[in-house]
Amino acid sequence: MPPTVPVVVTMEIHGKERAKNGNQLRWLLLLRAHRAFASAACFANTLSSLLPSLNKRLLHRSIDNSSKGTILFRLILTFLLMAFAFLSFELFAHFKGWRYFQGHNSNLHIPRTFEIKGFFHNAYVSWLEFRAGYIAPPIQSLSTFCVVLFLIQSLDRMLLCLGCFWIKLKKIRPNIQRDDLDLELEGSNSEHPMVLVQIPMCNEREVYEQSISAVCELDWPKDRLLIQVLDDSDDEGIQWLIKGEVSKWSQRGVNIIYRHRLFRSGYKAGNLKSAMKCDYVKDYEFVAIFDADFQPNRDFLKQTVPYFKGNPEVGLVQARWAFVNKEENLLTRLQNINLCFHFEVEQQVNGVFLNFFGFNGTAGVWRIRALEDSGGWLERTTVEDMDIAVRAHLNGWKFIYLNHVKVLCELPESYEAYKKQQHRWHSGPMQLFRLCLPAIITSKIAFWKKANLIFLFFLLRKLILPFYSFTLFCIILPLTMFVPEAELPIWVICFIPVFMSFLNILPAPKSFPFIVPYLLFENTMSVTKFNAMVSGLFQLGSSYEWIVTKKAGRSSEPDLLAAQERESKAISLQQLQRGASDSGLSDLNKIKECQESVAIKPVKKMNKIYKKELALAFLLLTAAFRSLLSAQGMHFYYLLFQGVSFLLVGLDLIGEQMS
Repeated sequence: MPPTVPVVVTMEIHGKERAKNGNQLRWLLLLRAHRAFASAACFANTLSSLLPSLNKRLLHRSIDNSSKGTILFRLILTFLLMAFAFLSFELFAHFKGWRYFQGHNSNLHIPRTFEIKGFFHNAYVSWLEFRAGYIAPPIQSLSTFCVVLFLIQSLDRMLLCLGCFWIKLKKIRPNIQRDDLDLELEGSNSEHPMVLVQIPMCNEREVYEQSISAVCELDWPKDRLLIQVLDDSDDEGIQWLIKGEVSKWSQRGVNIIYRHRLFRSGYKAGNLKSAMKCDYVKDYEFVAIFDADFQPNRDFLKQTVPYFKGNPEVGLVQARWAFVNKEENLLTRLQNINLCFHFEVEQQVNGVFLNFFGFNGTAGVWRIRALEDSGGWLERTTVEDMDIAVRAHLNGWKFIYLNHVKVLCELPESYEAYKKQQHRWHSGPMQLFRLCLPAIITSKIAFWKKANLIFLFFLLRKLILPFYSFTLFCIILPLTMFVPEAELPIWVICFIPVFMSFLNILPAPKSFPFIVPYLLFENTMSVTKFNAMVSGLFQLGSSYEWIVTKKAGRSSEPDLLAAQERESKAISLQQLQRGASDSGLSDLNKIKECQESVAIKPVKKMNKIYKKELALAFLLLTAAFRSLLSAQGMHFYYLLFQGVSFLLVGLDLIGEQMS
């Protein structure tokens, strides 16, 4: 008879294993509960920190009730209501224990008829069958289409970055003969070409003085330079201030003219077109254009005009923008990242390898013959700069981009101003694409240049980018939390966007700490860009709106010192009055009154509440809460942070001052 001791030992071992397994299960449940409570606490802390700001916004609110994007807002609201309904249904099923879908790549188990208990259980099972058969397939098809577009656009960005690295590695710069450059810089006045400088402005009270002063100090022979101040202001007080500034520089010997149109048709394009009709323009060979907030360096013309020498096919020389207020707040920092990539990568690569890029509307020098040969300024779109660039390219003119020549300017510091600017920048290209497509197809340029214009310049970078960004990350992603059969892979949500954000931020290396806010903000701005793209593509009313971007009048420290020096050398108002006639004296008094009126009390900022952004914030936060039920950690954090980003923008907090 075998001994019983081994049996006792075996029973003890099995008992210890069961106890060990029980402890492991207990710890596993505690760990999951801890993670769930930590996520809920993070969510609650985020909301509680936003409640004071929300209360402030609601007390001092100005809701954005513009007609722009009304259809889009209703569409987002419909998705939000659907999400609330789906969430209620899922919560009810979760607490009832009806769990038939366990995470990604799991099969949906539909219970048999005898397993169904009650009317609500039967309704939930019917919903699962309907969702799997009719809702998931179209969402999956649309998400696949958007992912393909996303990959194509990412490949385009990578190729642009490789081109930029090659330019840096080989130290490629636009060709210019050093002898020609030295001759232009050191020759006699008669060897300098005649240059016209235009400063278009409209109600630019904050920045008119610094831009006029910077242009008037350009290092170029005075008899070879004419400055046109093209004032479209409808405020009489601002008109008098600008007249006074022009008069001050005119008395110092600067060849400067003030022009004001009685009929302000065509916005900026109409203003420039009217100025080019002046009889004296025919005496000039080049025209430099600066918007009212741009402050060129003294040697700007000597750094740009020589590139036309010996290059009769060059129609445009474009300089880079630099920003005096890029560290003013989080919004300006994020804008700086975008624009640094645009100038350092996009425009430089296109300028070197294609001799074509979109004119930026300012900080550039045109050959006047190229403007005339291309039909001049047209008023048919709100992107007259891109319009003239495309027509000049179709006529065979080449462009040169100078990344090392920088012109100071100002970034919008409020979300309202930035949003209006972005709406114009993204609706105008779609307007232009509709108008230019026949001319592109029938033009005599090479086939690959036509393909570049149609597929890369317009479709990929102006249409596809806002379409997939909004559709994929703001609509499809939150909906897949309620339709798990169509769930997006983690590499689409996290890995590729982070990598592309890393590439975008390379030209501004000091902004690396803001890589996550940049990624979230780009997706947040996709709603504005998508709305603008649709309005421009289908010729909706908002695509024809032109609103001057509000400026704050920022200046760099050297500019402030230069302004102080100019004031110390300026002729006093009393000295001017002594030698003025009666009519001139009345004008000076009028200018003095307008200058005194500038020192009025600042208008208190009225924070706006943006409905589309808030609706998307609640949609994303609802989807984030739903992702907790299925333990999708990465999806939860992405949806949570993206929802908070939309909430910050919707409450107009993105442009707050940084400490």
